[in-house]
Formats: sequence, C-alpha cells, structure tokens
Amino acid sequence: MESSPTLVVRYAVRDGVARITMDHPETRNSLSGAMIEELLGALARAAADPAVRVVVLGHTGMVFSSGADLKETAAALAAGDARGAGPSQRLTAGALPAARLGDLLAAVSECPKPVVARVAGAARAGGIGLVAAADIAVCAADATFAFSEVRIGVIPAVISAAVLPRLSGRDAAELFLTGVTFDGVRAGRIGLVNAAVPAAQLDATVDGYVADLLRAAPGALAGTKALLRDATTMREDLARLTRLSLQYFTSAEGREGMQAFREKRDPAWINQF
Repeated sequence: MESSPTLVVRYAVRDGVARITMDHPETRNSLSGAMIEELLGALARAAADPAVRVVVLGHTGMVFSSGADLKETAAALAAGDARGAGPSQRLTAGALPAARLGDLLAAVSECPKPVVARVAGAARAGGIGLVAAADIAVCAADATFAFSEVRIGVIPAVISAAVLPRLSGRDAAELFLTGVTFDGVRAGRIGLVNAAVPAAQLDATVDGYVADLLRAAPGALAGTKALLRDATTMREDLARLTRLSLQYFTSAEGREGMQAFREKRDPAWINQF
C-alpha cells in the first residue's frame, strides 16, 4: 500500500485502485487553487502508474465538494482591483479558481483509467461537475445536489461540458435555472449518477463497480473511454466556457452574490421586488 498525504488531497494505492480523497472539510472541500492543483497532480500520478487500474474519487466530511472557493475568488478579485487590473486582465487571471476548473474536469474525463466518484454528502456547482465528469458515479440516496450558481449571480458554464451530456434538456433547464436542491434519488433518476443507494450500502456498491472494472483489460478500458468522449472537442468547449464563466464571476452581480453568500444574507436583486 502506498500513501501520500498532502495539504488538501490524500492519495493511496492498493490492489490496483488509486483512491483520491478530497480532505479539507473545513472549507467543505471547496475547489480552491490548492485543491485543484493537488487533484490534478493525483490524477496525473494515477494515470502514469501501471499498477493503477481504477481511480476512486471520494471525500472526507459531510460535503463531497461545495464548488469553487468563493472566499479565494473574492480575494483574487479584490487583489486585481487593488492593482488596477482591467476586466480583460481579470478574465485571464489564473488566481481565480474557476479558471482552472476546466483543466480539472478534462483531467478526470481524459484519465486513461476509469474514474468512479463516491459521493457520501452534498455536492454543489463545480462539485457536481466532478461527479458528471467521472465515468461512474455512486451517491448516498440522502446526498444533496444543487446547481447553485444562479443564486450567487454566476452561471454553470464550465461544468455544463460534463453535465449536459448526462441530463435531458428539461431536467437541465429546471435545475440550472432554479438552483433548487435535489436528492440522490433524483440524481439517479435523471442520469447524473449511476446509482443512489442507502448510505450504509455506498461502499459496497462502489466496490462492486470497482471489481467489475478490474476484470477488464487496461488497454481496452482506455480505448473505450476514448470512444465515449471527444477530447479535442471537450477541450475547446471548456476553454470557451471558462471565458464565459469568468465574465460572470467578475461581473457586478457575481461580486454581489458572492459577498451576500459570505455574509449569509440575500443578494440585492432579491429585494428589488
């Protein structure tokens, strides 16, 4: 068994399975710059290791991932303002976590080893992008999900590249536009996850999928993953969607929404009627 703990991500390999665990429950496993970089490093490590046949992406704490780190995003925007950076400079600022989210989703999708997402708790926004990008996803039936972007003045642009192929148009429109919370049972019904099971059965269900994947030839798995996606098109889409996402994160509505979220109050637009 190999284990390499890092700041916010744990990595361990045993019996052909690399377990990548988001381990920063204090921030609800938000996708900070550090989280994204360490996840990218862990995925690259698993992809390059011939002893790894399957990757399981999981988490500690009650939240799978709350999405982009809004505190870090606000700090990066404030720093850009202090430097007098214009909108175009802020849009290309790598300091914004959302600027790297596309790279992370692509890394999950392009990993030559099948990636299984184990979701025991809440997933929001960018966290749902990780779930959708995984090849197989299993959640606890009482886990909750929400595309909460519109409620803080931004849009689910980057994650749409991974999410929209999983959902029907009707489900996507309802859930993207309202930002309502839904449970694991509905996530399974609409195709966001493969299975939603009682929490006590989560690990056994994940292990069942892993056992099935371990019976497949590694080269055939990599080839089949390539059949299921178009890496070039996805990369192009993610670049375009990242630019669109950052426009909203740097907008007046986005700034107000993130500030209101941090201050635990309604954003200004709710009080306009």
